[in-house]
Amino acid sequence: MLNKLIFANLGHRPVRTLLSVLAIAVEVTMILTLVGVSHGTLDQSAQRARGVGADIWFRPPGSSAIGLSSAPMSDKIPAMLMKEPDVTFAMGTMVQPLSGFDAMTGLDLDDFRKLNGGFHYLKGGPLVNDDDVIVDEYYAQQKKLHIGDTLNLVNHDWKLVGITESGKLSRICVKLQMLQTLTGNPGHLSQIFIKVDDPRNAQAVVDALRVKYHGYQIYTMEEFTSMLSISNVGMLKSFIGVVIGVAVIVGFIVVFMAMYTAVLERTREIGILKAVGGTSGLILNILFRETLLLALLGSVVGIVLTYGTQWLMKHAVPASLVQETVYDWWPIATGIAVVGALLGAIVPGVKAVKQDVTEALSYE
Repeated sequence: MLNKLIFANLGHRPVRTLLSVLAIAVEVTMILTLVGVSHGTLDQSAQRARGVGADIWFRPPGSSAIGLSSAPMSDKIPAMLMKEPDVTFAMGTMVQPLSGFDAMTGLDLDDFRKLNGGFHYLKGGPLVNDDDVIVDEYYAQQKKLHIGDTLNLVNHDWKLVGITESGKLSRICVKLQMLQTLTGNPGHLSQIFIKVDDPRNAQAVVDALRVKYHGYQIYTMEEFTSMLSISNVGMLKSFIGVVIGVAVIVGFIVVFMAMYTAVLERTREIGILKAVGGTSGLILNILFRETLLLALLGSVVGIVLTYGTQWLMKHAVPASLVQETVYDWWPIATGIAVVGALLGAIVPGVKAVKQDVTEALSYE
């Protein structure tokens, strides 16, 4: 009987109910989208790193796990590294940041083939001329690119000659010497990938290199990819916390306004309930059940809306951003929405139970 009353109350004012549900849905979508983009972007970076086929990642001093300065290392270092015990091959690349989260990588395709067998081309073929560029399938799909198209990157026109399978090194690749020349960094590299004779020797090689190349960021590939997580990226973790806090405040305000308005509109109804023996606990029970139902409905709608944001991420934003579906966060986001909504219903609930029966019955 009580549940029927709750559904009737919500159905009696459909516009208010719909707006409340949508506001809570936006709260949930905000949380899940941010978490999904964070996980997706970092996981894609880790996947491309593993796809290189190297055992060790050698980076310049002062570099971070998710960023590189353009080209601070000499291109003589790979040859020096190949003289180290257990090192079988070393390949250097240059990374040039582009707009948004995109970056272009300059490399030597022959060296890249020695490292891992090279790219798998879905369309077109490898770099031949200095102005050639290859991109992965995700970037090509997001930018609606086809073989033969012209791309203007770093103030230079490039001809698209190949579309590769995603998951290796970078989304955009050009010839190393050409990129070095265009950016004014001849003879310089951003990062070096090292192959050892036995992956089990990787940590020992890293330990030796850290002593010899003091200050350089040197990791086994396993160690490096494990660093690409939200918990290890302090600014990202803090940013997610701030967005979740804002989302909770939004949910609190929306539910507070909806429930406060509901109490005012149902003053006479509350008076009748009290007159026939309804307790304060019963009235609070009704309000909190309505709030819980709104929060749960909003959470379901919010989860559904995240699939819409995934579509937008794939078709309308920089290709480096990838949104994953993080199922572990569904109950977390729902819990956050429910807590925020219930907090928003406390003040209206207290006002409802404090209403005088006589004044409530005379209210028009």
